[in-house]
Amino acid sequence: MEESKKIGSSILYGIITIFLLLIVTSFVMSILLKFTSLQESSLQFVVTAISFITLFLGGFISGGRGKQKGWLLGSLTGLVFSLIIFLFQFLGLNRLFSMETLIYHTCYILTAMMGGILGVNMTTKSRNT
Repeated sequence: MEESKKIGSSILYGIITIFLLLIVTSFVMSILLKFTSLQESSLQFVVTAISFITLFLGGFISGGRGKQKGWLLGSLTGLVFSLIIFLFQFLGLNRLFSMETLIYHTCYILTAMMGGILGVNMTTKSRNT
């Protein structure tokens, strides 16, 4: 029971981190688009890179808080994020994931998994053997 609570809170912290970072970067991008001559199409790769960095950091936070099973915590964090986005698209916009979106979200889950693995390894103290 205690371990599932720790896993749940770790994933929650990762998801909160992801959405907070996405809100802040969305705000910055909208300011840039509003007050400069930049076009949305010119920021496409920047937005994609920010998305991957954000998912990596969310996985890193969840792995660091969980301190074990980083691959599981990271992939569950990415999976929960993808599920939230899918529900928003399906229920709010009446759209399913396209094949391109499925590929993106698969890569998001793998990126969050790598972040979770690194988060566990960076926060766990070295063992003297």
